[in-house]
Amino acid sequence: MATRTVTIASSHGLHARPAKLFSEAAKNSGQTVTIAKGDGAPVNAASILGVISLGANTGDQVTLTVEGDDAEGVLDQLATMLETDADAE
Repeated sequence: MATRTVTIASSHGLHARPAKLFSEAAKNSGQTVTIAKGDGAPVNAASILGVISLGANTGDQVTLTVEGDDAEGVLDQLATMLETDADAE
């Protein structure tokens, strides 16, 4: 299991587009991935509705947890996505 806290970089937070991209990447990783904001309960990162329900805005910190093979590699990929402004692309 690997865990990392990252800061949301998207200029509009984890709204529909970045949440969709992130949740698809989590699902496609084939690993069990959760994401939590602050002290809140973790949600399934592969669920776009779960990710949006966090209400994560620009500058908010979220904690990612990945369980399974190559957890660190998956964590690196997902953390990079959240630390990149998807709205600038």
